[in-house]
Amino acid sequence: MKDRSLILHDVSMRENVLLRNVYLWMFAGLAITAGVAFACSHSLAIMRYVVLNPLVTIGVFIAQLVLVMMLSGRVERMQTGTAIGVFIGYSALTGVTLSSIFFAYTMADVSLAFVSAAAVFGAGAIYGTVTKRDLRGMGSYLMMGLIGLLIASMVNIFLRSSGFDFMISIIGVLLFTGLSAWDARRVADINEQYGPDMTNEELTKIGILGALELYLDFLNIFLYLLRIFGRSSDN
Repeated sequence: MKDRSLILHDVSMRENVLLRNVYLWMFAGLAITAGVAFACSHSLAIMRYVVLNPLVTIGVFIAQLVLVMMLSGRVERMQTGTAIGVFIGYSALTGVTLSSIFFAYTMADVSLAFVSAAAVFGAGAIYGTVTKRDLRGMGSYLMMGLIGLLIASMVNIFLRSSGFDFMISIIGVLLFTGLSAWDARRVADINEQYGPDMTNEELTKIGILGALELYLDFLNIFLYLLRIFGRSSDN
């Protein structure tokens, strides 16, 4: 076992530890989300309280936004325990909001979307991790694409076009696959920016922030694929 202080000051060794932490936290977050979603879907009282009560639904959504903004904007100033708690709390709340998918889609669709999302996300994240190309220039284009996707989704709320929704879903999968590669590469870039000066607390907090970003990429790929497979089942 290598000395912890040696790892913290060796950029190359630290990158491996950081990436391992990122994916461990990400998988932990997904496990919490899946567990909470499954448990809530099997509680009629909870489903009635959440789904049939608009104020609760809006409150949970606002709480999710607040937690994401806290982690994204203030993680470096947080205590390590607080950052961990916020990430776990966000994962649990997301599970509550996603519990309704078990009523909207069949288990076959959910399972197929999850396995497909894992494969697609894995391809993007692995590419972002191992590539030697500088992906930082992709960021502005991906952000513009994300804004365009949000606008298109809002427009389709009024259009209610199934064909347009299918196109949005395809673009969403491609966009978040690109973001998974970019976010994975960004973890390595942040590690390099710290040089030989990184504390154990910083390592943990950067790992949680990276996990959150990749967690969101995976979740969006999964949800867009679920819409595609659900549409195919309906047809």
